[in-house]
Parts: sequence; structure tokens; C-alpha cells
Amino acid sequence: MKFQRTLMNIIETNNLTRRFGRAEAVHALNLAVPQGSVCALLGPNGAGKTTTIKLLMNLLRPTAGEARVLGVDARKLGERELAQIGYVSENQQLPVWMTVRQFLDYCRPFYPTWDRELERTLLTQFALPESRKLAHLSRGMLMKAALLSSLAYRPKLLLLDEPFSGLDPLVRDEFIKGMLEVTAAGEWTVLVSSHDIDEVERLADRVAMLESGRLRLSEATETLQARFRRVEVTGAASTFSPGDEWLDWEQAGALTKFVETRYAGQATERAWRERFGSDRVTAHAMTLREIFLTLARAERALAKERAS
Repeated sequence: MKFQRTLMNIIETNNLTRRFGRAEAVHALNLAVPQGSVCALLGPNGAGKTTTIKLLMNLLRPTAGEARVLGVDARKLGERELAQIGYVSENQQLPVWMTVRQFLDYCRPFYPTWDRELERTLLTQFALPESRKLAHLSRGMLMKAALLSSLAYRPKLLLLDEPFSGLDPLVRDEFIKGMLEVTAAGEWTVLVSSHDIDEVERLADRVAMLESGRLRLSEATETLQARFRRVEVTGAASTFSPGDEWLDWEQAGALTKFVETRYAGQATERAWRERFGSDRVTAHAMTLREIFLTLARAERALAKERAS
């Protein structure tokens, strides 16, 4: 008899909430990140992404609810757990008076699992000048040094908070290639927070979207992109009205456009033709960016409706 391996959730939150005075940065967040996945935490600036990661790292205490990281309450993360977590943030403070070599020599003793061979590989791949002080590195090089110091000990969990912010396209590409190579074996779990959706689309196999501190969706990227389609219909019946499952509804003369959120292949397309009374229906796959923008527009329209 064969037994299927059950993967644990490396991150789990239960009604996780954080307020700053009257402002609620994270609201009742219920998020699960399975072991071995690369999960993109997406949302506009101010959506609560950085606050969420700080709560997971115990850099902030929750106002309510809880988070569990590596099976441990985030408020009780100890030396053992922290030695298995990598953390890279756009606002991370590094000892800039050290050279790259001194920085790595300083970090290495803290991590029993430090891999010298991986360190050498990443130094070469990132083209980091070992004798140069961190203070004299470009922002891109500094981010790569921070990433190397968080990858070399092969953490079970890697948390990246806006790692692409301010990087030029070439450095972004090198950064992502490094990430793809080290995560290819599926040994590590990654949560990457970003508003650069085009970049994380290359990395992520799961997506969680935040809007105003609230989780709007969390699912596999493949599943999400499979159920969204941008649809165009020519010659729809004039009495036709949009369904609740459709977003971005537009009508201009004989042309009707909308986004289908429950696409299920030929069965859905047959249903469209019947409901529209037209055979001239085309469906287009959507990028993660297009899906995100569609959902963001829908959320803001709903918020305005609630406020009016």
C-alpha cells in the first residue's frame, strides 16, 4: 500500500489582526502557506503586506488572533526557529561598515546549516565584490548580499518583503534567476511580498491578495489563472444583463466585454452562447497582473458603493 505524503503548512494565521491606534493595518487574516510552495503576497502600497510579514517575524505583536510559523506561535519564535528562517526586506539594516566577506564571515557562525559551497556559488552568480564595503555597494548589490546571507544556510522558510523595489531590470532578472535556482528543488518555502506583479509571476505557485488589510483570495496560481478569462461578445441580445460572477462589465454598441471568474472550459463557453444568443464569443487567458487589477477595481467600486 502506498501512502501519500501530507505537507504541513509552514505558515498559518488565525484571525490575525494588527491595529495602529484606530487604523487597522491587518484585519482577521486567515492565511495558510504550504510547505515547499512559493507564495506571492500581493497588494497595493498600504495593503498590509509589510505589517503581515513583521507579525510573522515577531517584529510586531498582533492586536488579536495569532500566527504560527514552522509550527510555533510567532510570538515565541526562538533561536532554533530563527536559524531556519531567512528574511530580506527593502528596509533591512545591514552592517555597512563591513566588507561583503566580513559580513558573510560574521553571519556564518550563527547558522549550523550554512552551506559554504552554496555561498561560493551565489557569490559568483551575483558577481558580488568580496573586498568591497557594503556601504559602497549599489542598492541592487546590497539586496543581493542580503539575499545571499539568507540563502546560504538553506532556511526552511524565506520571507521577502518588497525585494525588487528600486532595482533596475537587469538586477531584478539576476535576483529572480537566483531565487528560481535555489527554490527549484522544492525544499524551501517562500513568502514574497510585492506590488511588482510581473516579477513574482515568474516565481510564485501560490497567490494571496490583500486589500486594505483584508485577504481577498488565496489559491494556487494555476487554479486562479485557469478560472479567469477576459471575454468579448459580438451581437449579444439587447435584453441581456450581467451575471454576478462577471467583473469589468462593458457594453458598447454590439460589443460586450467582461471578465469571467468561474471559467470551466467548453461547458462555460456553451453557457455563454446560450445566454447571449450569439456564437461570436471569444475568451482570452489573463496574466496575474490583469487578474489583480480586475479584482482591485472591483474591490474599490464595492467600497465606494458601501460608502455612498
